Amino acid sequence: MTFVRPTLQSTPTRSIHDIWSEQNSIRLVPEEVPIAISYGGSSHAVLMATPDDLIDFGIGFSMTEGVIDKLSQIRSIDVVEQDQGIDLQISLVEDVNDLLRARKRSMAGPVGCGLCGIESIDQAMRSLPDLSSVGTRISHTSVVAATAKLYGAQKLHRETRAVHAAGLYMPDTGLVAAREDVGRHNALDKLCGFALRSSVQCDEGAIVVTSRISVEMVQKTAMLGCAVLIAVSAPTALAIRTAEAAGVTLIALARGEDFEIFSHPQRVVPH
Repeated sequence: MTFVRPTLQSTPTRSIHDIWSEQNSIRLVPEEVPIAISYGGSSHAVLMATPDDLIDFGIGFSMTEGVIDKLSQIRSIDVVEQDQGIDLQISLVEDVNDLLRARKRSMAGPVGCGLCGIESIDQAMRSLPDLSSVGTRISHTSVVAATAKLYGAQKLHRETRAVHAAGLYMPDTGLVAAREDVGRHNALDKLCGFALRSSVQCDEGAIVVTSRISVEMVQKTAMLGCAVLIAVSAPTALAIRTAEAAGVTLIALARGEDFEIFSHPQRVVPH
C-alpha cells in the first residue's frame, strides 16, 4: 500500500490577529477545510475537517463506513491539495471497488439522511457486529485515568480551545494514541485509522472522546471492535439503544471522579 503525503499549504492551526484584545495578541484557531473522500476517482463524501493525520482519516473513514474490512483492501492513498480543499484519492483492490460501485448503482436517487458518507436511511441504521461476548473489563480508576490522559494529549485543543479528540486507552498500558479534529466524528475516524494501520487489539481497550455521544459515535466504535466507549458528555437515546444492541458498554458524563454507565455495566469493575 502506498501513501502519498505532499507538503500541504494548509496547517492544522492558523494564527490571526485578535482585534478584540486591548493588547497586541495573537490567537491560534483551528483550520477547517473541505476534504473529499474519493474512491476510484469518484467522490464519495465531502467533510469539513482539520487537515491533519489525513492518511489515518482516509483509512478510518473507509473502515467505519463499511467500505473496507481490513487495511490490505486499500491499495494507495494520495493526498491531493486543491484550491479550496483536499481530495483523499483512495485506490481499492478490485473486488472491493466493484462492490462499492454496485452499491452506488443500487441507490434510487440522490437522497440523504445527513450522515457523512451515507446515501439512504437504511444505511444510517447499519448492521453492527455483536460485541456482547467481548471480555474487556475496565475499572473505575481506569475510566477516570482515560479522560485525564486524553485531556493531557490534546495539543491542538490547548492551543485553540476549539477541537474534539478521540483516544484509545488500554487499562494495562494507558493512552495508546489520540487524534484531534474540529469534528468529533472525524477525530474518531482518524483514531480508527491509526488503530487499523497499527494492528492494535482494540477489543482489549476503550475509546474515550471529548464530545457527546450520538449514534454515529457508537457505530464507529463497534465497527472498530471496541466494546467500551467513554465520553465526557451525555449520549442520545438512540446512541444508548444502539450500544445496548451492539454489546457496547457506554460510559458518559465522565468528569473527574464521576461518570454514569448507560449500557452493559458488567464490564466496569470497582478497582
